[in-house]
Amino acid sequence: MSAVIESHHDDHHHGPAKGFSRWLYTTNHKDIGSLYLWFSFIMLFVGGAMAMVIRAELFEPGSQIVSPEFYNQMVTNHGLIMVFGVIMPAFVGLANWMIPMQIGAPDMALPRLNNLSFWILPAAFGVLLSTFLMEGGAPNFGWTFYAPLSTEYAPPTVTFFIFSVHIMGASSIMGSINIITTILNMRAPGMTLMKMPLFVWSWLITAYLLIAVMPVLAGAVTMMLMDIHFGTSFFNAAGGGDPVLFQHVFWFFGHPEVYIMILPAFGIISHIIETFSRKPIFGYSSMVYAIASIALLSFVVWAHHMFTVGMPIAGELFFMYSTMLIAIPTGVKVFNWLSTMFRGSLTFETPMLFAIAFVALFTIGGLSGLMLAIAPADFQYHDTYFVVAHFHYVLVPGALFSIVAAVYYWLPKWTGYMYDEVLGKTHFWLSFISVNLTFFPMHFVGLAGMPRRIPDYAMQFADYNMIVSVGAFLFGLSQLLFLFNVLKCVYYGKSATAEVWEGAKGKGLEWTVDSPAPYHTFETSPDLTKPQTNS
Repeated sequence: MSAVIESHHDDHHHGPAKGFSRWLYTTNHKDIGSLYLWFSFIMLFVGGAMAMVIRAELFEPGSQIVSPEFYNQMVTNHGLIMVFGVIMPAFVGLANWMIPMQIGAPDMALPRLNNLSFWILPAAFGVLLSTFLMEGGAPNFGWTFYAPLSTEYAPPTVTFFIFSVHIMGASSIMGSINIITTILNMRAPGMTLMKMPLFVWSWLITAYLLIAVMPVLAGAVTMMLMDIHFGTSFFNAAGGGDPVLFQHVFWFFGHPEVYIMILPAFGIISHIIETFSRKPIFGYSSMVYAIASIALLSFVVWAHHMFTVGMPIAGELFFMYSTMLIAIPTGVKVFNWLSTMFRGSLTFETPMLFAIAFVALFTIGGLSGLMLAIAPADFQYHDTYFVVAHFHYVLVPGALFSIVAAVYYWLPKWTGYMYDEVLGKTHFWLSFISVNLTFFPMHFVGLAGMPRRIPDYAMQFADYNMIVSVGAFLFGLSQLLFLFNVLKCVYYGKSATAEVWEGAKGKGLEWTVDSPAPYHTFETSPDLTKPQTNS
C-alpha cells in the first residue's frame, strides 16, 4: 500500500513528443490506459451534452427547443454513449494502467491486441455519431433498441448503428482476453490469487462476464440485421417471430452488462477506503466471493426487466426471488466497507469523499432496485421515471463517482504531480449536491406516474422537473472543474512525494505505523504491529 504513490515518468515522456504516431502505434499499457481515459472523458462531455438537451427540453411542460424526433435521438445516443463510450472505456483504461503494476507485471500480456482494442473504439463511435449527418437521422429507438421499433420502424441508419455495436463488442472481447491472460499468467512470484488486490480480482471476474455476454449482444444485433435486410422474422410476429424474444436476448446481455459497469467500481472503492482508513480491507476473502456471487447471479435475473410482457407467474416468481438474492452479496460488500472505516484512522481527502458518497448513494440505488425486483410493484414502477432514478443512482454516483475517485487517487502515481485538493473538494461537493438534486426528485415524479422517454409531461410534474433540470446543468458544469483540475495537475502540479496520502492528521499511509490494528479484525491476519518472525 505504501508504494501507491511513486511517480512514474517514462523516459520518452520527457523527450520531444513523437507526435500522433507515438499514440497510434503504442503498445505501452500506461499509454493505452491514458488513451482510454481521455477518450472516455471526451465522450462524457459528448453524452453529457445530449443529457443537457434532454433536461433543457424537460425544463417545463410543452414543446420547448427540440422536436420529439430529435429528443428521441438524444435519449438513445445519450444512453449508448454513456454505457459503451464512457463507463466501460474508463474502467478498461484503469485496468490497463493499474493491473500490471498491481500484480508486478512489466506490461499487459498482449500489447498489440491492446492497441487494436483501443483504436477501434473511436472508429465505432465515429460511425455512431456520423448517423446524425445521414438521411433518416440518428437512431431514435432508445438505448435498449427494442424490436420492432428498431427493425420494422427504424430509420435507415440502423445498419450503421448495428455495425458500431459490433465494433464496440469486439473491442470489449479483445480487452477482456488481454486482462484475463495478464492476470492468470503474469503475476509476480508469490502472488497467489487470494493475495491479489481487489481491483485486480474485480476485473478478472468482469472480464469473464464480458466474454460471456458480448457475443449475445452481437447475436441480437445480427438477428436485427437479418430481419431488416434479409427477410427473416426473428422478431416479426407476422412471419412467425416474437418481439419478446428480442427482449430476452437483449437483457441476457444487458443484465450482466450492468454488473460489468459496477464490479470494477467495487474494487476501486475497496482500495480507497482501506487507504484512507489506514486499515486493511475488512473481510478480504468475503469481498472476493461476493464479487463472484454477484457475477454468477447476474446471469439468472435478466427477465426482471420484462415483468410486464406477460410471462407465466412461475417465471415472475423465479426472476423476483433470484433478483432479491443479489442484495445479499451486495450487502456483504457495503457492510465490509463500513467495517473497514469503523475505528479506522480516517482522513477525508478527495478520493475518500467520492468513495464515501459512492457507498451511501449506490446503496440508495440498490434499495430502489430491490423495490423494482418485486414483480407486482414493478407493474406500477415500470417505464416511469422511478426506473430512471434507480439506474442513474447506480451509474452516476455509483460507477461514475468511482471512476472520478480512482482518477484523483491514482493521478499522483500516473503523472508524478499532485492535483489541487481544494479544487478537488469543491468538485466533490458541487457534484454531490447536484447529483442528488438531479436524480432524487425523479423518484417522486416516477411514483406519481411520469413516463420515461417522453418529451412532454403533465403540468403536475412541472416543479420537480425544473429542479431536476437545474441540478443536471449544475452537475454538467461541475465536471468542467474536474477537467480543469486534471489539466492543472498534469501541467502545473507540484511534484508528488512518497507521502502524498499522509492526510490532514499526518497519519502515514501504512496503517500499521501510526494506528495499531483494531483489537479484532475478525480475520486470521497476522498482527502487523509486532515484528514478524519466519516460523
